[in-house]
Amino acid sequence: MLLDLNPVRRGRDVNARSFAGLMELYEQNYLRLRNLAPDLKVADEMISSVPGHQDLYLSIILRCRYTTMLRLTYQFEDDGDLLFEPDLHLKVYHDARVIEVQQFTSRAHGPLYVADMIEQKWMMNRFLFKWLGYCLHQGHYFQPMQHLKAGNT
Repeated sequence: MLLDLNPVRRGRDVNARSFAGLMELYEQNYLRLRNLAPDLKVADEMISSVPGHQDLYLSIILRCRYTTMLRLTYQFEDDGDLLFEPDLHLKVYHDARVIEVQQFTSRAHGPLYVADMIEQKWMMNRFLFKWLGYCLHQGHYFQPMQHLKAGNT
């Protein structure tokens, strides 16, 4: 019997314990991030500003040949302190074209690290799926800067 992954493509749960469903979610998150940030090689720090919405921050933590570690967050100020919410650390596997949430930090829960439990990975990566969709809907976009890349080559 084949697993129907169409609900994942439409943003609905298939089975939180399904490895195949989780891999499909990783692929969908990769596609959404590529729509939001088509070129992760242009800068280590990027900001997407959309009038009337919170600025979105993308920071490259580490670049390797087949992977990129990055941080995606909003930045708030509270009594002079900077707060980052939500604060996701992501690992992009360029060769496999998937993204996995490595760490999720929130003020309410503190840092949550992805364990080997499929249910926990599903929860954090499902949040990423919804948040990326929300950011795209708002019009966020990290502009590729081809003129900067041409000057550096």
